Amino acid sequence: MFAQFINRLTILPRWIIIIIDILVIFIATSLGYLLRFNFDLAEVYEFRPHYGVMLTVACGFLATLLTRSYAGIVRYTGVEDGLRIMYASILSLLLAVLVNLLYYYNVGKNVIPYSVLFITFFTSFLFLFYYRLLVKTIFGYYKGEIVKKANVMIFGAGSLGMITRTVIETDSESKFKVIGFFEDDSNKTHKVINGIRIYHWSEFEGVVERLNVQELIIAVKDISNDRKNEIVEACLSSHVKVRIVPAAEKWVKGEFRIHQLKEVNINDLLGRDVIKIGEDSLMSSLFNKRICVTGAAGSIGGELARQLIQYHPQALILIDQAETPLYELERELRDLNLNVKLYFFVADITNQWRIENLFRSTTPQIIFHAAAYKHVPVMESNPSEAVITNVFGTRIVADLAVAVKAEKFVMVSTDKAVNPSSVMGCSKRIAEIYVQAFSNKMARENPHHTQFITTRFGNVLGSNGSVIPMFRKQIEEGGPVTVTHPEITRYFMTIPEACRLVLEAGAMGKGGEIYIFDMGQPIRIVELAKKMIRLSGFEPGKDIEIIYTGLRDGEKLYEELLNNEEDTIPTHHPKILKARVREYDYTYILSMIELFEELLNDKNEIKILALMKEIVPEYKNNLYELPR
Repeated sequence: MFAQFINRLTILPRWIIIIIDILVIFIATSLGYLLRFNFDLAEVYEFRPHYGVMLTVACGFLATLLTRSYAGIVRYTGVEDGLRIMYASILSLLLAVLVNLLYYYNVGKNVIPYSVLFITFFTSFLFLFYYRLLVKTIFGYYKGEIVKKANVMIFGAGSLGMITRTVIETDSESKFKVIGFFEDDSNKTHKVINGIRIYHWSEFEGVVERLNVQELIIAVKDISNDRKNEIVEACLSSHVKVRIVPAAEKWVKGEFRIHQLKEVNINDLLGRDVIKIGEDSLMSSLFNKRICVTGAAGSIGGELARQLIQYHPQALILIDQAETPLYELERELRDLNLNVKLYFFVADITNQWRIENLFRSTTPQIIFHAAAYKHVPVMESNPSEAVITNVFGTRIVADLAVAVKAEKFVMVSTDKAVNPSSVMGCSKRIAEIYVQAFSNKMARENPHHTQFITTRFGNVLGSNGSVIPMFRKQIEEGGPVTVTHPEITRYFMTIPEACRLVLEAGAMGKGGEIYIFDMGQPIRIVELAKKMIRLSGFEPGKDIEIIYTGLRDGEKLYEELLNNEEDTIPTHHPKILKARVREYDYTYILSMIELFEELLNDKNEIKILALMKEIVPEYKNNLYELPR
């Protein structure tokens, strides 16, 4: 019955809070007199207590109005409310002392003994603050009974864990009830913090079953990705939902709020530990430079722009033919207010006249070429478009980089260019060949030529068209989740990680290099699908089915970063290797590209595929199954 009354109770009017506060001051003053004179009422009456009580009540009322100590909502009392009450109590004391002094100098005696004033000060502050906390506790208890809260454990009993607990317990919108901590540190386990016990992680299964743990919050700074995966795996096996506290730099205005707790997703698990890169070398190579990014509205190009702007270039020239995402990127970067000139151009890299005009007017010093067609099945059906954009487009941008005397040209390539089985992969390999051959030619002719660098890496998490957004959509729709083959594997890295390595490779390159990135261990796509289903709270095969659809045109079971005739040379960065690849003569590759132009004019896609095979002998395709 009382719980229902609490649930219906609305916020009390402020005038009622003021009346309660005045009543508390009245009681505190009366208690002050009694304590001062050892509860001897006869002695108390000799000091005319009614005048003293009227003085403290009047001063308390005035101080309450001036400091607005009544303004807080009682059921949500926090530290700030306590400070306001303290300020009000101090002001009330000062006002009463001032009146007492004035009265003494005019009449020759005090209105109220100073000892009573100070007793009143301390007792009124304690009463005013603690009655608010009592109301808050009652509300919290009965609200918790009415609104069923999830039993939550926090992994990490350090400072971040304590902050997380405080936020959960003080936020009125919290749907969690913290019932304990987990720790790896044996020195902390089996201790109690404010009534909540710390358990060792080895006790996980027993604690979850005994305490009916429904969710776990990871609140540890700089937790390794391997450890995070272990924790999540244990939670998924026990049907415990997992959330994580974001990094401090992502807190809103430096303050952690409960709505920032995010569910662990597949990106958190597949991403690896933060890669440390040479910030000094990057700053010296990028600071105050005019930098161009093609394909800037894509997942890689956009992230390159976000990272580049942090190094305070003189200007960022961002080019893409996708109007809407380019506009969204423009709004995002302009909101940063970093005093960097920003140029946004809607343009197609295959339009030589347009790109030449842009380069002549902006004269970029460093060019990151990320524009490309990359969807394997789509390019299988449109080989001429793959050649036009990925080969001709790259040639146009590379040639114009030399024409405007750019310092560096950094091309973003793909592991699908290695032993390609797809039109897209082969077109990117031909683009690599042209860039490297052109670089070698320029090195012979001009010692101060543009430096051409190629970077090659695998799939990036969450990029446009990747399997993860597709799986997420399929799970949201209730399945089934489609996987092409039970044994198919892929390399993965996060978009920010890939872009950091592109920047580092661009800084270290001297011209003609093809850099490959350490992609870690390949991941079976079916295991990726199962983990995403379980992270969503479902059981694979039971709640959501996984079906196999067969390999698509041009798709391989596994990707490679080197072909059989290539090997690597280490660099100063452990995550970046230099590929030792077969090199082509510039005159030969140029003649092949000119031959492509003739075939495109004749609209002969079978011969285009045959020519691609001639340039890249390791390219595997079926010339007779081309969709017409």
